[in-house]
Amino acid sequence: MKINADAEYKNKKVVITGGLGFIGSNLARKLVSLGAKVTIIDSLIPEYGGNLYNVSDIKDKVNINISDVRDEFSMHYLIKGQDYLFNLAGQTSHMDSMSDPYTDLDINAKAQLSILESCRKWNKDIKIIFASTRQIYGKPDYLPVDEKHPLRPVDVNGINKVSGENYHILYNNVYDIRACALRLTNTYGPGMRIKDARQTFLGIWIKLLCEGKNFEVWGGKQLRDFNYVSDTVDAFLLAAKDENANGKIFNLGSSEIINLQELANMMVEANGCGNFLLKDFPAERKKIDIGDYYSDYQLIANTLGWQPKTNLLDGLKASINYYKKNIKHYY
Repeated sequence: MKINADAEYKNKKVVITGGLGFIGSNLARKLVSLGAKVTIIDSLIPEYGGNLYNVSDIKDKVNINISDVRDEFSMHYLIKGQDYLFNLAGQTSHMDSMSDPYTDLDINAKAQLSILESCRKWNKDIKIIFASTRQIYGKPDYLPVDEKHPLRPVDVNGINKVSGENYHILYNNVYDIRACALRLTNTYGPGMRIKDARQTFLGIWIKLLCEGKNFEVWGGKQLRDFNYVSDTVDAFLLAAKDENANGKIFNLGSSEIINLQELANMMVEANGCGNFLLKDFPAERKKIDIGDYYSDYQLIANTLGWQPKTNLLDGLKASINYYKKNIKHYY
């Protein structure tokens, strides 16, 4: 039976790690609108994307706790009594993971194990949805990439994300702590980090477009798929409420496949003006580029009934318009 996720969150206690970040804040806003009692946990470490402005419209309707998920004592306290944990806290920069691998290990692997141990000791009835990434597949052997594809991460971030994901599935299977993982593709929309490319290259493209400056497209022929943030939020809500998701890993993705040069042209169209420069990959980025990638998301479609709803051009227009109005809060 299809789950009506929207109808089932009223008065539920929900905790979101990384809740001041891009996806976490959009998820918090949706949950508030559904009547959930939302607690946000975020460290506000400058490099990781947390931004209080992301929840400025709901700040009086959520409980915000500035805390680090690596602090096991805080996590013990914050997880008690919660119905759902949306676990989005993480270090997302692939380049940062290569220059500072130990911090990435600490946040994306060790801290995930600590969170799960807190759940095992203090709240075994909680349901956990873990934000994983398509980056863990590495360079695809075939397209579209399904969940059976070998995992060959090309950077430290990907290796640690594999560990975090596996910890969640292990605790589901061994300790009956209901958990699943969503392998996100390129998520974009209002609230994403735009002052640099730590979170997504689309962010820096939007920043430069809004400033009337040229943006750079590296390579240009690589194929990608994208999800607007509201569609990604819908996937999290469906996975949390549906018991068929327990112990499973799902790709997100889109049927709109586009190369980066075509995407740049669409960005200019969405903005109404702008220019970009085609350039070769910088040597340090070329080594960890995965080439073409797009997902087969039929497993989540068939299991949970999820489908992306927002077409790419409409999503880009909405994103650009948001930053034209609010860009001063994202520098």
